[in-house]
Amino acid sequence: MEIFTDLNAITAPFPRAHVTIGNFDGVHLGHQMLFDLVVTRARQNKGASIAVTFDPHPLKVLSPQGIRLISTTPQKIELIGRAGIDVLVIIPFTRAMAMTTAGEFVDQVLLDRLGMSDLVVGYDYAMGKGRQGDTVFLRQQGEEKGFSVMVMPAHYEQDMLVSSSRIRELVATGKMRDVRRLLGRWYQIRGDVQWGRQRGGRQLGFPTANLYLSEEDLCPKRGVYVTQVIYDGRQYGGVSNIGYNPTFGDTTLVAETHIFDFNADIYGRPLKINLLRHLRGEIAFDGIDALARQIRRDIEVARNVLAKEQQKRLIAYHQNPGT
Repeated sequence: MEIFTDLNAITAPFPRAHVTIGNFDGVHLGHQMLFDLVVTRARQNKGASIAVTFDPHPLKVLSPQGIRLISTTPQKIELIGRAGIDVLVIIPFTRAMAMTTAGEFVDQVLLDRLGMSDLVVGYDYAMGKGRQGDTVFLRQQGEEKGFSVMVMPAHYEQDMLVSSSRIRELVATGKMRDVRRLLGRWYQIRGDVQWGRQRGGRQLGFPTANLYLSEEDLCPKRGVYVTQVIYDGRQYGGVSNIGYNPTFGDTTLVAETHIFDFNADIYGRPLKINLLRHLRGEIAFDGIDALARQIRRDIEVARNVLAKEQQKRLIAYHQNPGT
């Protein structure tokens, strides 16, 4: 996938450009359906499939406290790349960009710069100053200026609307299995392993890898989770506590993960953690012994959950060996 972060770097329009545009926060199942359609239509017409998005998210500029994002920009790039898109255009979003009218954006960016011949958008998409460029406007523009417009309807999974806002609500309440249904994958947190207070291994007997979290970002419900840990291309089971460790009176928000059957020095190394299930809330225990006993119980439950998940994957594979 070719990536542009500067419109001026695009020196000529793309041949038969099939475009989708959006914020694509989370790259959920609805977004994936958009990408699939754009890729299919582009291949049928021997054209280029193009996704246009913005960085930072417009609401981070226009209303900084108004949104907590499901995915970082690197995650979004990675997930869009998996969808088979040929070209990703990431437009820097500024307050000046926010003043661009929908008509100007269609003419200057989508048509003149990209050479768009076909546009696919979600049912609720709107662009330009004041979000005036809704689907009705875009269809009118297509008729006037010679490009086709397809609007994807709302998508539901088990009666749940697939939307970024709904996913944020589910993450904040710890409903990770529902999050997976809407994302099409487990919710994931990422970061470089940080030095902690070394209590996990030295005092409790359960060494942990620590990722610091920001309260300004989307943070899952506080408490203990069953997790899958991806390190150096391999996956391990684990159990994670997301919170402040009230037993020790800490004040830093951190994800502390005990990785099963693992023994390596990974300080400063990147780690990915999939959150499978919220087991319990954070508890302030009477002391180290009580905390250690609870951790042993959490680990036992987590191993059972992970074993069942592995069994489900094996069954699914044998039923659909090509997937």
